[in-house]
Amino acid sequence: MIFAAGITARSLIAACELRFGWSSPAIRSRPSVSQHTVQQRPHAHGDVLTAISDGMVALLKEFYGHGPTRTKSYYADDLVVCVLRGGFSRVEQTLLEGGRGAAVIQQRIEFQELMRARFEEVIEQATGRAVIGFMSGNQQHPDMMCEVFILAPTDLLDAHEIQANGRASPPG
Repeated sequence: MIFAAGITARSLIAACELRFGWSSPAIRSRPSVSQHTVQQRPHAHGDVLTAISDGMVALLKEFYGHGPTRTKSYYADDLVVCVLRGGFSRVEQTLLEGGRGAAVIQQRIEFQELMRARFEEVIEQATGRAVIGFMSGNQQHPDMMCEVFILAPTDLLDAHEIQANGRASPPG
């Protein structure tokens, strides 16, 4: 995981503690509402961030043939954000250079929807919490992918909107 110059995992955690009023032990011991069994959950906040970044890169590398060259993950309260750079395949790069950027973005949207469960699994394994929302975005210049996850429990949803397994209930 790459941090901006001079920023360490400890300073990032300290900043989050100040900003959000967290204490590191509270982050580490947040209870899981998912009925999924987490095999081996990282304990420190920095370990969670590393597991998220490494897991996302590994998935993209497995399916694209190479992974992003940079990644940075954020985990605060009920929100996980993973920003990835440098992941265009040679085919995608050729399409971009040929003015077919919309085709690249559309293909990535389709891929991310197909991979939804696998992306969510990475986050659930790292955090020990159920993913109840997943959104994804891409841009070409500079090349960036952004994966956003909402975790249960959250005050964004009412209790009746969350199923027993921690997932968001379908409308209706």
